[in-house]
Amino acid sequence: MSRVCQITGKKAMGGNSVSHSKRRVKRTFSINLFKRNFYWPEEDRWIRLNVSAAGLRLI
Repeated sequence: MSRVCQITGKKAMGGNSVSHSKRRVKRTFSINLFKRNFYWPEEDRWIRLNVSAAGLRLI
């Protein structure tokens, strides 16, 4: 599974690493992603979600 938050839809962004001499090199900015179990009372079961830190604050 790709590293995408299943609550907010956040995913990695692209950008540049910039050194002190201002040389630019492409890089990715990854998100703060966790695998967490949540209880779903309607179906009386646990589900596992990939959730970012921002998504955890929403739940």
